[in-house]
Amino acid sequence: MKNLQRNGEKDASKGYSGKRRLVFKIIAIFLPFAVLILIEISLRIFHYGDNLNLFIEAGNNSDYLVLNPAASRRYFLDPANAPSGNSEVFRKIKEKSTLRIFVLGESTTIGYPYFHNGSFHRWLQYRLMHEFPDQQFEIINLSLTAVNSYTVLGFARELVKYQPDAVLIYSGHNEYYGTLGVGSTSRVGNNSRVIRTMLMLRKFRLVQLLTSLYEKIKNSPDRKGENNRQTLMQRMVADQQIPFGSNEYRKGIEQFVSNMNETLELFNRLQIPVFVSNLVSNEVDIKPFVSIPPDSAHLPGFSKNFELGVVAYKNGEWEEAARFLNAADQIYNGHALCNYYLGKLAWNQGNYSNAKEYFIRAKDLDGLRFRAPTQINEEIEKLCSKYKYAHFVDTKTAFDSSSLNHIIGDGLLLEHVHPNLKGYAIISNAFYESLKSENIIPASKGNEMVFIELIRTMPITTMDSLLGIYRVSKLKHSWPFNEVLSADSFKISSEEEKLAYAVVNENMKWPEATNELYHYYLDRKDYLKAKTVMESLVLEHPTEPYYYDKAANLYGKAGYYDDAAFYFRRAFAISPSFEYARTLFVIYLKIDKPGEAMPYLNYAIQNNTSNINLLPVRKYTGEIIDLQKGITGDSSNLDILNLIASKYLTMGNKEGASIYVAKVLKVDPKNKGALAILEQIKKA
Repeated sequence: MKNLQRNGEKDASKGYSGKRRLVFKIIAIFLPFAVLILIEISLRIFHYGDNLNLFIEAGNNSDYLVLNPAASRRYFLDPANAPSGNSEVFRKIKEKSTLRIFVLGESTTIGYPYFHNGSFHRWLQYRLMHEFPDQQFEIINLSLTAVNSYTVLGFARELVKYQPDAVLIYSGHNEYYGTLGVGSTSRVGNNSRVIRTMLMLRKFRLVQLLTSLYEKIKNSPDRKGENNRQTLMQRMVADQQIPFGSNEYRKGIEQFVSNMNETLELFNRLQIPVFVSNLVSNEVDIKPFVSIPPDSAHLPGFSKNFELGVVAYKNGEWEEAARFLNAADQIYNGHALCNYYLGKLAWNQGNYSNAKEYFIRAKDLDGLRFRAPTQINEEIEKLCSKYKYAHFVDTKTAFDSSSLNHIIGDGLLLEHVHPNLKGYAIISNAFYESLKSENIIPASKGNEMVFIELIRTMPITTMDSLLGIYRVSKLKHSWPFNEVLSADSFKISSEEEKLAYAVVNENMKWPEATNELYHYYLDRKDYLKAKTVMESLVLEHPTEPYYYDKAANLYGKAGYYDDAAFYFRRAFAISPSFEYARTLFVIYLKIDKPGEAMPYLNYAIQNNTSNINLLPVRKYTGEIIDLQKGITGDSSNLDILNLIASKYLTMGNKEGASIYVAKVLKVDPKNKGALAILEQIKKA
């Protein structure tokens, strides 16, 4: 019996010991995770690191969201290189009448070197706002400099939760040197799965801490000083020679296709229309940055023929140049600069189709891959054809059509890939036409703004235009352009030049400079230039009625009442008030648009905060509307015209009365009724 008891105790002891070992094993497995979770919680409690969500609340207004300035830090190993992007607000709760469009891409997409109203999305915003004055548009540009398709995909995954009506994408030039690109200093290998896992982990504060420590160890004080002297463009490049068709070249293409395919598949699955543009780059006026030479041991004749051909070309000896360069190309056709010079020779001879082929091949062979190879454009078109909700935007053809001899050069581009203002307008038009053809944009009701009018009226100040010129001049002074700045490169004499120069050299912020420019014009009573400044601020702050109000008043002072009414109407839509309603019906009556005045007159009567009796005004306005119906298509009824003039004058509206008196006197210069009203107008 005792033996049985002892055996039972031993078995119990063994069972207890086994359970303890299991518990210890479980603790051993989960303890490191518990420690990591505790560290993560502690870092968040002490506010270490960044919230990397795509959107945050906009300032003090909890009703709106804005791009998180820290959102880009997930994609950059060195936070010093991470750009902050635009601050374009949109409502947390989307209104039914709102058309919401997100824009994704790189430096071209954000509007470099102009930014602000130079960007193609601002051209689109301005056009839509004027075509559809009663429609609300939210066009939110999420583009960043020095990024590529990894950021496009990452942002796409988050923005789908915010009810986009369409997404516009212009991306592909940065696939090699944009952050995480295969030739970038900011890369973590070439395996897309590893990179995507890393991007997911970057949300955690512990990972941000470890990354920060790594960067501090890696970047010595000497290296930091060197980096400060370099442009972001230069700091992002690790591999300056990526041969056409090489393993690294193919990885860049594969990276783009993989990320864009996943992006388009996501939008397609959620039935979100996405518009993807092909890319443009300077073909005729930018030499290849890096030409990769052949092995001289195997192809000894290339260098001699090429060098002789270049000398002949520079001396203007076209036939000799063609003979030597063609001989060099026969030996080795993979030299970018040789193809470029052959393109120049074909151009000089008027053989533009051959010239275009050489120029495009020269761009594709360029070892320093700042310009997307042709294959990127081909892949974009293929990807769009795969998905029902993906639409191909052929910007390249639009640029070709608008370029000298149909070859893209300095006429539309400032350097290698960034458009001038006309170029950005063309990109906006390409997206506009695609949005129209897919019925994303509502049918126009007779207010369609043609492209020529867009070019003429787009509110871009002289200062903003100069900002682009100065930024590009500085860029070309640095690597890889290395152009020498002449003594008069920056002629600084006018107020616009001074302000632009101050902004480019970071001595002044853009909002401050714009405010100074506005008051400079205002002090000189140059209301037309002042209204251009204020219209540019309307596009910068589309939800704030203050800027619409200012633009409207300036148009009014300049005597442009239709434009004044447009901006007051936009201000009223954002912030309805008696004052805006009264101003609007007065303007509309002044320019003889009683039908448009009536809704605002009714609002003013219903929300009357003054002691003015507006009922007689509404009575006469209604009578004028009825009388106008009687002369539709027949302006020869002078009695009705005089009656309308009389009713306008009774309301105290001399401008409206004068319009109809002029109509009568044009037909009958001695009309007694019209002359009598004219006398009353003069005395009033």
